Amino acid sequence: MAQDQLTGAKVAEHNSKDSCWVIVHGKAYDVTEFLPEHPGGQKIILKYAGKDATEEFDPIHPPDTLDKYLDQSKHLGQVDMTTVEQEEKAFDPEEAERQERLKLMPSLTACYNLMDFEAVARQVMKKTAWAYYSSGADDEITMRENHAAFHKIWFRPRILVDVENIDMSTTMLGTKCSIPFYVTATALGKLGHPEGEVVLTRAAKTHDVIQMIPTLASCSFDEIVDAKQGDQVQWLQLYVNKDRAITEKIVAHAEKRGCKGLFITVDAPQLGRREKDMRSKFSDTGSDVQSGDSNVDRSQGAARAISSFIDPALSWKDIPWFRSITKMPIILKGVQCVEDVLRAVKAGVDGVVLSNHGGRQLETARSGIEVLAEVMPALRERGWEHRIEVYVDGGVRRATDILKALCLGAKGVGIGRPFLYAMSSYGQAGVEHAMQLLKDEMEMNMRLIGASRIEDLNPRLLDTRGLMGGHSGVIPSDTLGLRAYDPLEAPRFNEKAKL
Repeated sequence: MAQDQLTGAKVAEHNSKDSCWVIVHGKAYDVTEFLPEHPGGQKIILKYAGKDATEEFDPIHPPDTLDKYLDQSKHLGQVDMTTVEQEEKAFDPEEAERQERLKLMPSLTACYNLMDFEAVARQVMKKTAWAYYSSGADDEITMRENHAAFHKIWFRPRILVDVENIDMSTTMLGTKCSIPFYVTATALGKLGHPEGEVVLTRAAKTHDVIQMIPTLASCSFDEIVDAKQGDQVQWLQLYVNKDRAITEKIVAHAEKRGCKGLFITVDAPQLGRREKDMRSKFSDTGSDVQSGDSNVDRSQGAARAISSFIDPALSWKDIPWFRSITKMPIILKGVQCVEDVLRAVKAGVDGVVLSNHGGRQLETARSGIEVLAEVMPALRERGWEHRIEVYVDGGVRRATDILKALCLGAKGVGIGRPFLYAMSSYGQAGVEHAMQLLKDEMEMNMRLIGASRIEDLNPRLLDTRGLMGGHSGVIPSDTLGLRAYDPLEAPRFNEKAKL
């Protein structure tokens, strides 16, 4: 043992609220004074007081967290890990079953669409990770409606159009890209894959797709930027901190590192109540991406545990300040009605994302595609359709969904969960396969509706009468019909070889 290394026994002495040391990646840290400030609450840190917390720390925190938020005087030095007592993990039958399912996973080629990745991920992800990724607000009605709303729109295909050569390329915020979708921001990538968001970065490069970097990533911002190649374009999603100095520093650093768009999340003055996440008892989660005072009940799952720094006082009055601190295009992410889109135009922002946060915020908020169908006519009526770029996210699972949004007037769509599920199940190859499936679907369906270029897509190719009826004509499910219907299958897991 090197003379200046700490022993496991020495660290183990500091196992209380009065003196709390933890080990992360072979180094000891004194986090006693930080306990009250931890956005995930004190409980989870104290659980690992005097012990190695690396396994719990990694999926939730960017690797530069301790350097950024813990004073250097609290960095105690290297630990001789051969002297650290290893705790024997209790047998977890649920985890044992998951490990067996991992051995029987369908091959990647068995995934024919984006929903297939979700079906596989549900079986192979850890329960707490699945609960965080898949949960929606309250009864999860909005989350389901985001996808169902696309089914209320029907195509009016044109025939005898020369569609031999299909061009899916487009421009979003001045960036030429191969297809009009982007990887939207999703938190805590390492819950699904050990490498986290950089997997999405590499896959986005393969397919010439823009990636939006999340504030609450598991990887550090710089790790994600460092993973890009060549002239690859990234945007930044921003949760606004109560401390505007922190926010300004984040924005300035993102611009310096080459981000080409600032997407300010405006639908989350606090994070919603996601009961599936809460029931998974993910109470030991925190993110120190940004520090802030906390008045959030930490027993309520990962989502609420990482949200304490978000400023509920954010308002329209802040928009001029944002315009003054950056030259990046500013986009408001989470706009949910026509009136606010019109106000955004007047405020001089460059774009909006019509979004309800993937159904994770306000329950029974309308889907982005439904709001889009109202927004674009209102903009055209005023001659404002070229003054602002309009995007949609939430529920996009097929290229037909993308086409419907573009026909209505969107510049592009954001896709989040499907790429997380593909990453969690199959890694980078899974994300690349998912993107290729969308490209293949896009080429086929553009031919079938009679459009050879993105510029050919227009509202006349759609029948939106089912969507424009709002929610007054909701038809209850025909349960007898459902029983008679032969549902489509998800990828099959391999059966165990019989002896």
